[in-house]
Amino acid sequence: MKLPIYQVLKNNLAVELDYMKPQEEEAVRSLINLVINEGKTYPQTQPLSPTAFAAYWLSQDAFVVRTSAQDGTHKAQDVLGAFYLKPNFPGMCSHICNAGFIVQPALRGQGMGRFMGEAMVAIASSLGYEAVMFNLVFKTNIASVQLWQSLGFEIIGNIPRAVKLADGQVIEALIFYRALV
Repeated sequence: MKLPIYQVLKNNLAVELDYMKPQEEEAVRSLINLVINEGKTYPQTQPLSPTAFAAYWLSQDAFVVRTSAQDGTHKAQDVLGAFYLKPNFPGMCSHICNAGFIVQPALRGQGMGRFMGEAMVAIASSLGYEAVMFNLVFKTNIASVQLWQSLGFEIIGNIPRAVKLADGQVIEALIFYRALV
């Protein structure tokens, strides 16, 4: 699969999706920590240190969506969203991948998740993965549930009482799966 991939979001913002560059790691770590602190979609309860971030997010392939520099300028580009892609299981089951996604709060609802989701499916397939599995999608994360279903993912299970939210609410998590071959 040829990267970068260019797209124009619903708000007419031109973006590009590409492999994450080392100089973007801190911006992505800041964004995942912002999402963790929101307490609505990721299981972590504390921000990730640089070491913990590297172990979690950078263990295989990491991608970012940044403002597009198609105009030929070399200005600094903002990280608008990101995702990782890695085997969900080791060894004989490593043909099934897992991915995690984050989007800047101001850009949610602008088509960024769909852009990243569609790109992830194509990239995963080009990297030789045969399926994608999400182990822990909070049932209350309606935007993600709807997005994955619209992209052909099936709910193959649920985990009762999987998530204890900060407000004391206990919710279930869903397991999503999509074959790529």
